[in-house]
Amino acid sequence: MLERMRNIGIMAHIDAGKTTTTERILYYTGKSHRIGEVDDGEAIMDWMEQEQERGITIQSAATTTYWKDHQINIIDTPGHVDFTAEVERSLRVLDGAICIFCAVSGVEPQTETVWHQADRYRVPRIGYINKMDRMGADFFQVLEDIKVKLGAQAVPIQLPIGRESAFEGVIDLLEMREIRWDASTDGETVLYSPLSQGNLEIAQAWREKLIDALSEHSEAITDLYLNGEEIPFSLIKKELRKAVIHDKFVPLLCGASRRNMGVQPLIDAVVDFLPAPDEVGPAVGHHLKKEEEVQVPCDPKGTPLGLVFKIQYDREAGSLCYVRMYSGSFKPGTVVFNVGKKKRERANRILRMHSNKSEPMDELSAGDIGVIIGMKEAQTGDTIGSEGWPVVLEKMHFPEPVISVAIEPKSLSEQDKLREVLAILAKEDPTFTTKENEETGQLIISGMGELHLDVLVTRILKEYNVGAKVGNPQVTYRESIAKTIEHTQEFTRVLAGKEHKAKLTLKVEGLPRGSGNRYTCAAKKNKAPEEIFDAIERGINAAFPSGIVMGYPCIDIGVTLLDLEYSELTGSEFAFEACASMGFDEACRNADPFLLEPIMAVTLISPKEFVGDVISLVIQRGGIVHSMDSKSTMDHVKAQAPMAKMFGFMTALRSVSQGRATFSMEFSHFEKKQG
Repeated sequence: MLERMRNIGIMAHIDAGKTTTTERILYYTGKSHRIGEVDDGEAIMDWMEQEQERGITIQSAATTTYWKDHQINIIDTPGHVDFTAEVERSLRVLDGAICIFCAVSGVEPQTETVWHQADRYRVPRIGYINKMDRMGADFFQVLEDIKVKLGAQAVPIQLPIGRESAFEGVIDLLEMREIRWDASTDGETVLYSPLSQGNLEIAQAWREKLIDALSEHSEAITDLYLNGEEIPFSLIKKELRKAVIHDKFVPLLCGASRRNMGVQPLIDAVVDFLPAPDEVGPAVGHHLKKEEEVQVPCDPKGTPLGLVFKIQYDREAGSLCYVRMYSGSFKPGTVVFNVGKKKRERANRILRMHSNKSEPMDELSAGDIGVIIGMKEAQTGDTIGSEGWPVVLEKMHFPEPVISVAIEPKSLSEQDKLREVLAILAKEDPTFTTKENEETGQLIISGMGELHLDVLVTRILKEYNVGAKVGNPQVTYRESIAKTIEHTQEFTRVLAGKEHKAKLTLKVEGLPRGSGNRYTCAAKKNKAPEEIFDAIERGINAAFPSGIVMGYPCIDIGVTLLDLEYSELTGSEFAFEACASMGFDEACRNADPFLLEPIMAVTLISPKEFVGDVISLVIQRGGIVHSMDSKSTMDHVKAQAPMAKMFGFMTALRSVSQGRATFSMEFSHFEKKQG
C-alpha cells in the first residue's frame, strides 16, 4: 500500500531538538514504551556510545513506526556540519522532511545548509518551531527568519497559545480549535476545545492569510473565497497537501517536544501533507549503454532498482546495507546485481531496522527502506538492480575532506587490525579517506573537521580496541597548475623477455576553480585498440590523486590526449597506462604547479558586548568578515578564513566571550596559498 507509506527525515541545526522530537514520535506511535532522553544519554535513536557521551547525533538512524494505518520510515539525521555526508545521503532517499527550528535561535547556520541540500533534492518539507517554552521564544520572529533567510513560503497552520514559561498549547488554524496536552499522562492525552474569545481574533486573521496564500495555488479555493462561501476543511487539507508536495509551501507547526507538547499534530501533518513514495516525481537514472537519462517510476512490479544510501558495520552480520528501493522488489536469498561495479551478490537476509534493533522482512519493494545483509562489495551511493537493465541512479556528491591526522599502530601486531578498521570506516563514511604517505610510510586519515576526525579516532581506539598513536591535525592542501603545456612522453621496459613500448603526447592546462579534473581524448580512435585508450584514461585518473610536487591531490586540471604511437608488437595496456601517468606528472611539473589551501565559511553567533573582540579574533587569524546581522540579543557574523589558522579557535573564542559565543565552520572553496 504505497499511498499509506511515508519516508521522512528530521533535519535541523545541532541542538534544535531533533532527536528529542523523534523520541516523542516513537513513544506516541507506540514504537517505544518509554521516552528516551538525550540529556540522560538514553535516547533510543542515539545508540552509539559516543552519541550518548557527547549528547549529539553522529549517524543517521533509521526506524519504522505506524500511525493511523500509515507506515512511517523515519531517518534521524545529525545536525553538526562535520557530518554533512550523513545528512546528504539521507536527503537523497527521502520523500519528505520535517525541519525543526529553535523558537529562540530561529534559522541557524546549519539549518541553512541542510535547507539548501533539501532544495537540491527537491524534498517537500513541513516546519516545526520547537522550544516554545524557552526564555526568549518568539514564533513570529522565527517565521520572519524563515522567509528572509531561506526564501521559503512559510505559512503557519498553528499558532502558539502563550510563550516562554506561559506556553500552554496551540491554536489549530485548519479546524479552528485549541489543542492542549495533559502533563500527567506525559502528553499522551490530547485535549481539544473551541477557540476562546481572546484567541478568536488572531486565529481569524491568520486563517485568512492561510486561505489567501492557498488561493494562489488553487482555483477551487479562489472561487469559494471570492463568492464568500465557507471553505470546507477537507478541501483546505487536499489543496495544502498538493502545494506542499509540489514544494510551493512550507506549513509551520509549533510545540515544546521536551514538555511533550505539539508532537501528535506533527505526526498528523506528516501523514496529511507529506507525499507517499509514488506521489513524488520518478527517480532519475542514467542508462550506461544508451548514455541517456531514464525515468524510474515507483512501481513494486517493475524491474528491481535500489540505492545503497548507508553502510554500517556489524561485528556479527558484517556490512548492513541500507537500501531505498525505487522500483521492483528483492526477496531474501535472491541474487542482487551491483550495477556500477558489475558484480553479483546475494541478499542473504532483509531486515527492517529500528535504530540498532531489527526484524526480518519477507520482501523489500519499491518505495520502502530496509537493510540487506550479505553484500560485501557494496559502498554508499551504489545502485543495485538486475543485470538486464544497466541503470545507475545519480551518484551522491560528497564534499572534499579538508583536515588530516597521521595514525600509526602501537605495535606491528596491531597493523593489520588498524588497516581493517580503516577500511570498514571508509566504507561506512564517504567523507573519510585514508592513504599512505609514500615518503614517510605513515597512514594519513582525512575528514570534514576537527569533531569528525575526533569521533572517528575515538571509534578506532575505543569501539574497535585498536592500539594506535595519533598525530596533531594537519590541513589537507590541493595542487594545481598555472600554465598550459604540451608534453611528449616515451616509455620502454623489458619484462619477462618482452619489450613494452608506449609513446603519447598530452596537453595539460589549469581550469577555473571548482571545475574539477577533466580528461579528454582528442587523438584519432583508429590509431590503437579501444583497450589502449582505456588504459591511458586509467593512468591519468590514477595520477590525479597522487599530486605533483608535494603529493597532495590535484584539482581543476584539464588533460587532453593529442596523439599516440602504438605498435601491435610492443604496445601493451600496462605500457600506455604507465606512460600516461608519467607523462601527466612530467607535464604538470613544467606547468608552474602551486598549492591551494582550504578556505572555510565561518558563522559566529556572539552577544552584542563581545562582538568587537570576536571580529578582531577572526581578522587576527587571516579571516575576512563578509556580513553582520543584528538580532535582539545576539549578533550573527559571517566570515571566511583559512583552515590552517582555525585550529584551536574554539578555545580562543570562549576566552574572549566568557564562553557565550559559538561558531560553526564548513568548507567553502580552495584558494591559492599565499606566501
